[in-house]
Amino acid sequence: MTKIQTLNNISVVGLEKLSRDNYEISSEMINPDAILVRSAKMHDLEIADNLKAVGRAGAGVNNIPLDKMSEHGVVVFNAPGANANAVKELVLSSILLASRNICQAWSYVNNLSLDNLKTAVENGKKNYAGSELPNKTLGIVGLGAIGVQIANTASALGMKVIGFDPSITIKSAWKLSSEVEHAFSIDELFSRSDFVSFHVPLVESTKNLLNKERINLLPMGATILNFARDGIVDEDALIIALEAGKIKYYVTDFPVDDKKNHDKVIALPHLGASTAEAEDNCAIMVVNQIKDYLENGNIVNSVNFPEAKMPRTVGFRLTIAHKNIPNMVGQISTILADAGVNIVDMLNKSREEVAYTLVDIETEVHDAVVDSLKQVEGILKVRVL
Repeated sequence: MTKIQTLNNISVVGLEKLSRDNYEISSEMINPDAILVRSAKMHDLEIADNLKAVGRAGAGVNNIPLDKMSEHGVVVFNAPGANANAVKELVLSSILLASRNICQAWSYVNNLSLDNLKTAVENGKKNYAGSELPNKTLGIVGLGAIGVQIANTASALGMKVIGFDPSITIKSAWKLSSEVEHAFSIDELFSRSDFVSFHVPLVESTKNLLNKERINLLPMGATILNFARDGIVDEDALIIALEAGKIKYYVTDFPVDDKKNHDKVIALPHLGASTAEAEDNCAIMVVNQIKDYLENGNIVNSVNFPEAKMPRTVGFRLTIAHKNIPNMVGQISTILADAGVNIVDMLNKSREEVAYTLVDIETEVHDAVVDSLKQVEGILKVRVL
């Protein structure tokens, strides 16, 4: 029985993909084969030898110690794009909130007394007149699954859209509307955008991506939207720009301190992927990936190991996670050959410091062969399927 531990509530729609005849699922699990997680912090979690995979039912993996997992040969999966529509809808609605001053107008009406209400409404509405979206320019930093959907929808609403992503995938590029313009630099994007929306992970190179110097590049009255991660925007510099009128509004899904109380900050409680549909989609995607890995050794949408997918050709398969160093495949092949094991098919992929090898073989591998493979320097985890 394969043991699956859930560190958060995972959508039942996703968990139903795991047959109860073959999988035991519990939040209280000792020595699990795999862990399913949403937002629970895993950095202090002890990694048992039996742990083979972690599935993040969402996109961001800041709560998972990736280096530590890689060192133990544990493959970490996420669900890129599964919550893209939910985030897209929230970003587009937030652009409308800012352009039409909806939050501020709502607050004004909510605080009016009932005495002479109609007159007060008519007198006050001029203070909340907004602007329409057509011909306004939206700059999108990061054109992954979410950024592409936002770009296409904003373009369909009549906005001019420019995007910047030096690492855009061919898959994303094919999905991007031909109306979306490519910015040659992030500074160019900032200098041309009435709205800027961030859709990049928080890594060293994206920390304070919008800083004092780049704020100065923005057109007067620009709106900043942060539905990526806390830390992407230098909020101290941004508050100064808000008070000076350089920036009209800051809409963020990550309130972290009393800046949330600023009258030009629209702060939301991390609602980006908080829809029933997104939770179901994320759970289904990551559970299917975990299942395929546990049962067939295939890796799709891992954040720390290379993609490796090979059709099963015979009844037995070896999966080997190892360091990306010379002669690993040679040593694996030699050990199998010395044991009289015939290789039917093999796939080897690498990603930075780690690599992964799939080997289909004609006969079942004995424990002694597996032990020999585990003794090779640089091999992290060996499984027989």
